[in-house]
Amino acid sequence: MATKAYRTKSKRLAGSNYGEVHRKAFHLYTQIKKRSKRRVYLRSAYFHKDKIFLSLFWHHLNDKHHKERLRRFKYFPCAIELIRESRFDPTTVESVDKKGEILHRFAGITSENELFYVQIKENKRNGQKYLMSIFPQGK
Repeated sequence: MATKAYRTKSKRLAGSNYGEVHRKAFHLYTQIKKRSKRRVYLRSAYFHKDKIFLSLFWHHLNDKHHKERLRRFKYFPCAIELIRESRFDPTTVESVDKKGEILHRFAGITSENELFYVQIKENKRNGQKYLMSIFPQGK
C-alpha cells in the first residue's frame, strides 16, 4: 500500500554549517513558541486540529550526532507545513517497544522534489500526540 506524499511549498533550510542551520530552525521554533502559552504545539489538519507537541522532537535530536542533526534540521520548515496542512493518511503502526503508543509516519515532498518523512507518536491512553522525528529518505 503506497501512501500519498504531501507536496510542501516551503523549501529546506539552506546552509552547510550546523550552527547556521540550527539558528534558522530554532528561530522558526521560537516563532511557534510565542503563539502558545505553556507547551509548544502545532495544530494538525489530519488529526482534526488536535495539538501536536514539539518538545519531544528537540530531545530526540539531542541524541543524534551533529551531522545527522544538520540533515534533519534542514527539513524543519517543510515538516511544520506538512503537519499543519496535510490531510493524507499516514502509515500507522502500533509501537513495538510500548503497547500504549501508536506511530504515524507522514510522507512529504519538498518544493525541490526531495522525499522526507515526519513521525508522530500518539499516546493511546490520553490521546496526546508528539512530533518524534523528521528525516529524509535514505542517506
